[in-house]
Amino acid sequence: MSHIVVLGAGLGGLIMAYEMKAKIRRDDRLTVVNFGSSYSFVPSNPWVAVGWRQPGDITVDFGPVLKQQGIGLRVEGAKRVHPQDNRIELNDGSVVDYDYLIIATGPDLAFDEIPGLGPDGHTQSVCHTGHALQAKAAFDALVKKPGPVVIGAVQGASCFGPAYEFAFILDTALRNARVRDRVPMTFVTPEPYIGHLGLDGVGDTKGLIESAMRHRHIKWITNARTTRAEADKIVVEEVNDDGSLKATHELPQAFSMLLPAFRGVPAVHGIEGLTNPRGFITIDKHQRNPAFPNVFSVGVCVAIPPVGKNPLAVGVPKTGFMIESMVTATAENIAALLRGEEPRAVASWNAVCLADFGDDGIAFVAQPQIPPRNVNWASQGLWVHAAKIGFEKYFLRKIRQGKPETFYENLVLDMLGIKKLKEIHMEAAD
Repeated sequence: MSHIVVLGAGLGGLIMAYEMKAKIRRDDRLTVVNFGSSYSFVPSNPWVAVGWRQPGDITVDFGPVLKQQGIGLRVEGAKRVHPQDNRIELNDGSVVDYDYLIIATGPDLAFDEIPGLGPDGHTQSVCHTGHALQAKAAFDALVKKPGPVVIGAVQGASCFGPAYEFAFILDTALRNARVRDRVPMTFVTPEPYIGHLGLDGVGDTKGLIESAMRHRHIKWITNARTTRAEADKIVVEEVNDDGSLKATHELPQAFSMLLPAFRGVPAVHGIEGLTNPRGFITIDKHQRNPAFPNVFSVGVCVAIPPVGKNPLAVGVPKTGFMIESMVTATAENIAALLRGEEPRAVASWNAVCLADFGDDGIAFVAQPQIPPRNVNWASQGLWVHAAKIGFEKYFLRKIRQGKPETFYENLVLDMLGIKKLKEIHMEAAD
């Protein structure tokens, strides 16, 4: 009998638990360790921030779901992982031992790295649903007393899609409130160009997003290093391609939302052999940690080198379908180990993304997400907004039912030629 533990119950962790349950043997045990038993659909947080969703609309109590599936749950949360001892120390002082560990914690939000950044400072966030609810109060105040807005991401960020989404959603919400004409908007980002996304673009994301920003009268500053946030302004240094200072901007603000840099959570940060200096889990092509071969990792907490050289730190995003491909590979590989075989599955890291702009949006497909790619496509249209709403409802239904995927999902993906795993013969050729 083996005990498999999934650490973290976000998008990657819950789907990991559901998929792993289907792979383990009759006598194996599966446990999820998380702080609490509440799951929120993070992609909908920008809608919460402007009042288009309530937190209850996008939140699921997964405790009963796991119980029904025969999956254990520890809600104390992890204080520290001790991979050399195969155990997790929980916040209440108790421990959970494991034979195999899958780390799916998500990131720690590094608001403290920039003075004044974050919900406890002078900027809003949509990283957590609680943050988005706080941003809704600030949005209401903005509608009552319009003023300049600054939206974007800071240096070291690795999730740029929500920043673009929120800029356009906010634009739509302000137009609906008939106050957009009194709200100048500026987008700031460490990306070398608009639509880079940490991926050197996908299809024509540069042209599509720049055009959308011009159409909606959103100015932008790229190669932007945010130095501090104050109650009435955001201070940004614009740098040249060689990193030298080009200009300093003091951007007045009545409302701002800046995505922070990510780092590994305290439970794993600084463990030699397990993480890189930033605290992200190092893995091989089988999602397996090289130093501790019974430890795997999926999701935002995985270490991925940046794409290309940029004057400022621009991280690589881990999008939803990319994470699900990591999950499938990990489940296959741990199942192989349980059978006495060696891991063979390699995640495709293909990406399918729907970026909502409030009344339209941009969709892109990148196969794989990291260039060079076999498929590199992006398109804009009203259909994207409708598709994002449909996907929200579909994914929350999967979480409530404890299903990692459905027949219809697999059918559509097969028709589009989008796979979660690389073919074995492709791996052997590498």
